[in-house]
Amino acid sequence: MNATENISTPEKLEFAIFCIENVAARLGVEAERVYSAFVDKSNILHDYIVPEYESLHTQSKEYIVEDILDLMRERGVSV
Repeated sequence: MNATENISTPEKLEFAIFCIENVAARLGVEAERVYSAFVDKSNILHDYIVPEYESLHTQSKEYIVEDILDLMRERGVSV
């Protein structure tokens, strides 16, 4: 999968929304700010969340949120 892969299925779209909303809830910010951080500031959405859908979506909500927050810290991405 390449870094600019589009969200190609309803399941991947639903998962992307799930990730954005749950990270936003954990951080206490609006989902729009997290979306902007994932797309405009870092490309986390298209180079991590979407390509890793197959393995990530099988994990718990807590694991997914922590994994994404760790990635944000590693890349210096803030909301």
